[in-house]
Amino acid sequence: PSIVAVSQVELKTRTADDTLGTDICFSGSKVLSQEPCACQQGANFKVENLFFNVPARRKFLKSNATELNHVITAFERIALVYPDIAFTLHSNGAELYNLRAGTLRQRIVEVFGKRINADLLPLSVETSVCGLSGFVGKPESAKKKGVRQFFFVNGRYMRHPYFHKAVQSVYERMVPQGEQVPYFIYFDINPHDIDVNIHPTKTEIKFESEQTVYQILLAAVRDAVGTFSGASAIEFDVEGKPDIPMFQPENQSADFAMPKVDFDPQYNPFTATKHHSSPKADLGMGVTGAKNLDGDIDSSTVLVGQDDTHEPPDTLFAGPVQESAAQELEDKAPAHYQYKGKYIMTAVKSGLMVVDQHRAHVRVLYEDYLRRLSAHKMASQKVLFPQQVELSPKEMVTLATVKDVFSEFGFELSPLGASSYGINAIPEGLEGMDIASLLHDLLSDADAESPLAKIHENMAASLASASAIPYGQVLSNEEMEDLTNRLFQCSNVNYTPDGHATLCIIKQKDIETMFG
Repeated sequence: PSIVAVSQVELKTRTADDTLGTDICFSGSKVLSQEPCACQQGANFKVENLFFNVPARRKFLKSNATELNHVITAFERIALVYPDIAFTLHSNGAELYNLRAGTLRQRIVEVFGKRINADLLPLSVETSVCGLSGFVGKPESAKKKGVRQFFFVNGRYMRHPYFHKAVQSVYERMVPQGEQVPYFIYFDINPHDIDVNIHPTKTEIKFESEQTVYQILLAAVRDAVGTFSGASAIEFDVEGKPDIPMFQPENQSADFAMPKVDFDPQYNPFTATKHHSSPKADLGMGVTGAKNLDGDIDSSTVLVGQDDTHEPPDTLFAGPVQESAAQELEDKAPAHYQYKGKYIMTAVKSGLMVVDQHRAHVRVLYEDYLRRLSAHKMASQKVLFPQQVELSPKEMVTLATVKDVFSEFGFELSPLGASSYGINAIPEGLEGMDIASLLHDLLSDADAESPLAKIHENMAASLASASAIPYGQVLSNEEMEDLTNRLFQCSNVNYTPDGHATLCIIKQKDIETMFG
């Protein structure tokens, strides 16, 4: 009724038992005409001239693309509730959706694309409190952006942060921090046990037995994920705990033996007499398997120069030359150290600086993208075999709005018909990445309502985050030095584009306090 009051609507409808349908025309809630017509079974709504009778409201509308995306969002919520009914959606004469009647899984795939099909795990539970059905995503389907997440109660879409927390808690140790999985969960509950009138938009619902429903949902998602992984989690706080036998050494086979360590019990690194002449003994490494200095050594290990081991121990630790030897060791030590493939540590005047290698690289790439963009020097790399990507109607609407921005950054996209596009060229430096997934993320982040400069900044930030050095990648000392130098050439050294810290400095006095 609210849409009819502010627009011109034409409705054509026919039931399965009737030969002819009815054509009704409305204008601002007034019925202009009603007459028989030949039409297909079902209902066909045509909405035109929105706010024609309230012109002032048009000033508060967003762009056509944004408003169309809102329409698509509402359409998706309805289509997901009734998979047994066929739906079509047109905008300005172009068909956006043509959904056939089928199963819920088929409807989800038709709405969101074929690639989501492999990520769905079925969920089904029936209890005296409520029934649950639908699908949850596999752990590997987790993403930071553009995640499809839907709750429905008795055919009504709802948002429920508490139930959302229940779903995410199951995946807490399965997916990277900050990422979430898709889900499509349907609640079937007695209408007397819920209250839908607590929010003006009717998208928030109060449950009478909220705690009980939470536990049912938690158990249902755990069961779905546990069935997929092939092993459910062991519950230690319930009866019927598994009987795990105690380890019995006498029951082991003859081949089972404790590993042996080869060492020299007479060795003392502080004596002036050498017991061994091998490099292993000179370094004080009496354990078999220690690496020789000439071998490959992990770059994250703190080392001293090879020439330092040529000094006899009595000279190295003698009082008069101890200070000069320490200075020589400091001069020959590497300037940067990598900790667990994530942090770069280096000494500065005020103490110890710790740099997050991924975030630092994001800041460097972000400013580099914007600098090259302003100078019109963005390099584009042609792909040998064009990659095909399938976009949702909402993504196609967004792409039509920001296609020029994608071209400025080096993307070359060509329509292949229907909802498919070909990726013919990509920005330089993205080789080897999953470009299709990156494109979906970029379209999810794009905001057509923002000024052009803001769109450029968002695009640069997304590309920088996607192509930056990942956590776990081992860097050489030269690479660490180059990264820190480039970071300190940036206009904002301390934070990433989205406001996360890139570095911290542990003051020297704080370090001294730790050691008393």
